[in-house]
Amino acid sequence: MTERTTEQGAAAGDGKLDASLIGADTSLLIVDDDAPFLRRLARAMETRGFSVDIAESVAEGITKAKTRPPKHAVVDLRLGDGSGLDVIEAIRARRDDTRIIMLTGYGNIATAVNAVKLGAVDYLAKPADADDIFAALVQKSGERAEPPENPMSADRVRWEHIQRVYEMCERNVSETARRLNMHRRTLQRILAKRAPK
Repeated sequence: MTERTTEQGAAAGDGKLDASLIGADTSLLIVDDDAPFLRRLARAMETRGFSVDIAESVAEGITKAKTRPPKHAVVDLRLGDGSGLDVIEAIRARRDDTRIIMLTGYGNIATAVNAVKLGAVDYLAKPADADDIFAALVQKSGERAEPPENPMSADRVRWEHIQRVYEMCERNVSETARRLNMHRRTLQRILAKRAPK
């Protein structure tokens, strides 16, 4: 799902996005612990004109932010060794003009507010395609973001949320049902179905 979305975004955007929007400093740091997604996104951003550096952990992201603070950054909120908010703080301590996009599958208002307070300029929910990320990175201050052309349906958002909680609970149906305040059999029926469009 994330793989297809990112690849579609990369293919769709190759001819229609203007690399001159990036500016003189094309440095981009992407921090995400989902290695296949990280590599696909890095390739997609390189085709759009960025000079990409990647990190797969908070520690690696902080080290790279300290040694070579980027002009642009895409940082996942939840990483294996901590919070992407720590990477944002490290970037902001070295450079105050970096355009930082917080990328997460665990969206909620509190973390969005926290990310913006620490210096993120936008907050995108996974799966975000390469075009959405590029647009957020090159958007000028004060510009309003375009609404997505094909946003996820409410059923799909609900399904994605259930899948994330299920994975967080290590695929334990009883624990997932308890956390979602849902009957176990109802959850089993939802998990047995295909993802809605």
